[in-house]
Amino acid sequence: MKILKDILYKVHIEAVTGDTNLAIRKLVFDSREVQANDVFIAIKGYEFDGHSYIGAAIKAGAVAIICDMIPDKIVNGVTYIQVDNGSSALAIMASNFYGNPSENLKLIGVTGTNGKTTVATLLYQLFKKAGYKVGLLSTVRILVDDVEYKATHTTPDSLTINSYLEKMNHEGVEYCFMEVSSHGIHQKRTAGLRFRGGIFTNLSHDHLDYHDTFAEYRDVKKKFFDELPKDAFCLVNIDDKNGLIMMQNTQAKKYTYALKTYADYRAQILENSLSGLLLKINDNEVWTRLIGSFNAYNLLSIYATAELLGLEQMEILQLMSELENVSGRFEYFITKNNITTIVDYAHTPDALKNVLETINDIRTGNEQLITVVGCGGNRDATKRPKMGNIASTLSTKVIFTSDNPRREDPIAIIEAIEKGVEPQNYKKTLSITDRKQAIKTACQMAGENDIILIAGKGHETYQEINGKRTDFDDYKIAKEILDNLHE
Repeated sequence: MKILKDILYKVHIEAVTGDTNLAIRKLVFDSREVQANDVFIAIKGYEFDGHSYIGAAIKAGAVAIICDMIPDKIVNGVTYIQVDNGSSALAIMASNFYGNPSENLKLIGVTGTNGKTTVATLLYQLFKKAGYKVGLLSTVRILVDDVEYKATHTTPDSLTINSYLEKMNHEGVEYCFMEVSSHGIHQKRTAGLRFRGGIFTNLSHDHLDYHDTFAEYRDVKKKFFDELPKDAFCLVNIDDKNGLIMMQNTQAKKYTYALKTYADYRAQILENSLSGLLLKINDNEVWTRLIGSFNAYNLLSIYATAELLGLEQMEILQLMSELENVSGRFEYFITKNNITTIVDYAHTPDALKNVLETINDIRTGNEQLITVVGCGGNRDATKRPKMGNIASTLSTKVIFTSDNPRREDPIAIIEAIEKGVEPQNYKKTLSITDRKQAIKTACQMAGENDIILIAGKGHETYQEINGKRTDFDDYKIAKEILDNLHE
């Protein structure tokens, strides 16, 4: 049991009714999970308002309520604490409850539209290979040194984050690399954490279903860097014009990286093929198994971060040459008759463009590039025609299909994608709502030396339709189909 007044340290409190010298069992923000002696934090969420469930939480045994406004009717024996922001209070209380675990390790946050998972995961790999105990909080995996846990969100809720960081403390983890999403920043999930560094990868069109404008989306990302402490570092990609904006108000030490402009850390692509990248980084050459100019940026940020964290240059380059591709990020296999199938998470216009341009840079032009792509339902609809335009412009043939339609009509989503196709590209396109059938059709269309790109879902092993998730793995399905076709 912990004492409530200790857990409230650094929380902005506006009013208190009742006793804060209470022994509490747990912090809870879902009223369905409340048990005796719990603290219920009422959060105003995107869809639901926790204040509507205060009564239910008290009936279930909550002894304290954290809220934006103390209710008119209060229950005797229950403590009510009014705060200026419930989400921020939850984050700070979560850190206090778990013993402020971020203070005890070097926590590095990675933010941007594309590349977060790759950068965070490869940094985990690199530091693990260097002999350190390392943690990872990513979209694909949560790792506490060697132990893996299931990831459900890019940036988990504050209680989940701190519980894993506490596990890392217990296991003696020294470094933790964490994806930081715009949702997570906006919803204060990272408040109360002490970051030793922040990395900005890039910014492009995404999440405008959640953020009203691109400027708002950008400014939310910027807030992460604004809040970094003086003893942290801020590392940004300045080939992206938004990189300079990220640095404007940060107190952290500023560093830059780029392929095209002058920066503290610079790289040059010497060779780019399906077998990997040959890079020149600050006058040293390194061969890596990763592919494409977008990965050159990712690798450069990894090199810079490792150096800023104290690793030696030659050790970093050696370890970079051993890095393995991240699941669902330009993951590929080649069949017996030389059909290359690439599975990639590209689900934004910029990411899709990067992947297609990388493939076009590598291929000779004599083979077909067949793309299978869709867009998620109940997400930013404005990017759909842009995805259609990019796919149809940069591919030989395109099959538009379902991604995770969620609760939207998949046919309507595909029709929105098709609106971006220019007249000269109409003949390139085909629409098949069933994703498995779309992948099968692409495999049947492909001949010797052709390339198939299956974009949008990457590492995901499910498809969500009408609120129900069913098993669906692009990589496994494509491999099975192609193996059967060419037995």
